[in-house]
Amino acid sequence: MNVSYVRGGFIAFAVAASLTVAGCGAEAEPKAADKPTPTTQSVQQPAPTTVAGGAESPTETLLIVKGQKGLELAINSAERDAGGFVTLKGRLSNTSSAVVAVPPQTSGNETEVVKHGTSLGGATLVDSLGKKRYYVLRDTDGRPLTTTNLDSLGAGKSTAVFMQFPAPPASTTEVSFQLPTFEPATLKLS
Repeated sequence: MNVSYVRGGFIAFAVAASLTVAGCGAEAEPKAADKPTPTTQSVQQPAPTTVAGGAESPTETLLIVKGQKGLELAINSAERDAGGFVTLKGRLSNTSSAVVAVPPQTSGNETEVVKHGTSLGGATLVDSLGKKRYYVLRDTDGRPLTTTNLDSLGAGKSTAVFMQFPAPPASTTEVSFQLPTFEPATLKLS
């Protein structure tokens, strides 16, 4: 066999292979279908319970805390779940006769939480007997597991809110609920 023929065939093969590989490269701009679609995780807010006729059903109020400029937070439920969490649900209301901005301090001061907008991310549950403070949970992107994007409330208006915390031990039946700019209050856990 002729060495120049083998060498020439190898060179021709190498050139053909490089052209094939170059031809299979990515396009300059990916097709719209190939582009990743941006996803945002939004925290679902609980919907109020309605009874026949469309009116909201009466709910038990576990506590009401007063904030600045007529803001009030009513907690209507504090549910433990099997996953080791406590979820508080209630309503944030404006009892004044003017529009009130939700104070940014309610978000707390953690950079990861604050960058997701005004929320109730600064809320804590304090177990004084167990000497522990429980903070609102965060997802892997730092978003608080609570109602977010709270800007302002019109006069006499309210909005449904929730907050999720790690659950204190089952033996803890009472904690102090604390939210910046609101008065602290005792919350009974079932």
